[in-house]
Amino acid sequence: MIPARYSASRFPGKLMKDLGGKPVILRTYEAALHTNLFDEVYIVTDADVIFKTIQNAGGKAIMSKKEHQCGSDRIAEAVENIDADIVINVQGDEPFIDAVSLSKLIDIFKKDAKKEIDLASLKVQITDKKDIENPNNVKVITDVNNLAIYFSRSVIPYYRDKEVEVKYYKHKGVYAFRKQALIDFYNTPMTPLEAAEKIEAIRYQEIGKKIKMVETAVEAVGIDTPEDLEKAIQFLKS
Repeated sequence: MIPARYSASRFPGKLMKDLGGKPVILRTYEAALHTNLFDEVYIVTDADVIFKTIQNAGGKAIMSKKEHQCGSDRIAEAVENIDADIVINVQGDEPFIDAVSLSKLIDIFKKDAKKEIDLASLKVQITDKKDIENPNNVKVITDVNNLAIYFSRSVIPYYRDKEVEVKYYKHKGVYAFRKQALIDFYNTPMTPLEAAEKIEAIRYQEIGKKIKMVETAVEAVGIDTPEDLEKAIQFLKS
């Protein structure tokens, strides 16, 4: 599932911007198909122009019936009546999909015979002080089994003892869900810590869901600004 909201505060209409002769969202859709990792790939959108663009290209699109504040809600509404066990959330503004990392997320569920894991998601190590302190970068800490303990825009962990080696990880908003976890999220109002941090992953934790984190070294080429689009155009040409 690729949630595709047309509005974007920093770069309105970015998903329909031209990227090498095709809209960004169509590039993302085709890249997801070409990974051959998924039984079905859908765009889930609130915009007629995106819906028609995907359909005209022979793709599958679902129109959201409600207004949604986050990707999980948009996807949950779309999959509510679809027969599926595992649902993968691919970001619509990341047309250069990291298939290796996505396959690692899927493997988590293949190995989870007891069905103890509700979600799997990605983290990437960050070392630059500015990146660590930037509240736009959501940080995550995990236990010894790589289960998420907490997500925050603050610096976690707090580095009190400078003699102890500490690693910092940024959360990448790519998820693999058990369908039931997604539906439970959808049917639960925004929780207090989620509201404070504005991080949807926290709602899953507040309702008792287990999130397995998978480390990746790949930083996605996301398109959040016009400058990012120019970088993506150059990346496509290289």
